[in-house]
Amino acid sequence: MEKVTIDGVELHLSEPDDVPMSWVGQKELITQVLASWLVIGKDDLPLSPRLVGKPGVGKTTLAYHSGKSLNRPVYLFQATMDTRPEDLIVTPVISDKGKIKYTASPIVSAMIKGGVAVIDEGNRMSEKSWASLAPLLDSRRYVESIVAGIKIKAHPEFRFCTTMNDDASTFELPEYIHSRLQPRIHIDFPERDEELLILKSNLPFADDEILEYVVEFLQAAHEADERYSVRDGINIARYALKRLAGRDSSGSQADRARETAQYLKEAASMILDTTASAYFREIVDDIDHED
Repeated sequence: MEKVTIDGVELHLSEPDDVPMSWVGQKELITQVLASWLVIGKDDLPLSPRLVGKPGVGKTTLAYHSGKSLNRPVYLFQATMDTRPEDLIVTPVISDKGKIKYTASPIVSAMIKGGVAVIDEGNRMSEKSWASLAPLLDSRRYVESIVAGIKIKAHPEFRFCTTMNDDASTFELPEYIHSRLQPRIHIDFPERDEELLILKSNLPFADDEILEYVVEFLQAAHEADERYSVRDGINIARYALKRLAGRDSSGSQADRARETAQYLKEAASMILDTTASAYFREIVDDIDHED
């Protein structure tokens, strides 16, 4: 674990994240994030965007991919209702020798290394926790650790963003926090061709037939204003493929297609709800009609 010393206090830095996330489609959204982080003059500062949308539309993937496109380390921090201010900055832990060791959060590690910090699901975090980051998100560009008794300044190359779900299980953040988390970049459900590309990217081992079934399911659900996301579609396809892995391939093509559709319905019901499986009913009806 890398260590740095600030005002006589040794900090142990967190490791950046290295995960297989790659944004597919809607390149304009990447452009919007990168524009937020751009510095265009001596007295300019990067903005700290918030990426808003329904769960599962790819907000974290967009943030991570945008950060990696700058060839900088990306640090992900998962916010929860229990996140404390010290969790965001410096946490004291007891070392093997019984001494206190100060561990920098992923956010502070990104600040020091000039990386990109992403707070995931930021509006699950309380105002008290956000208040500890307020000076970081304006022209001061620093945080203060009460437990370590130090002030930590951000590297000039440090960039920040947060993702936020637009559902009811979140905190309503005050205006002084929202005014620091600008601009607001909204991520909506992808178009059909982009959704198919995302499925193919995440399920390269799946038959085109299954991918087409799942895309039709998702498009029908979007049209009905359901909150089912492409992440839900990926999980449905994955489970159905596992169910199909040991099937007997000796039946007719129609029988195999019917079995595939039935497993997709089962997967939708188990991963989402019984209502979701109804969006696969038309597929089964089409197979029966062709048969």
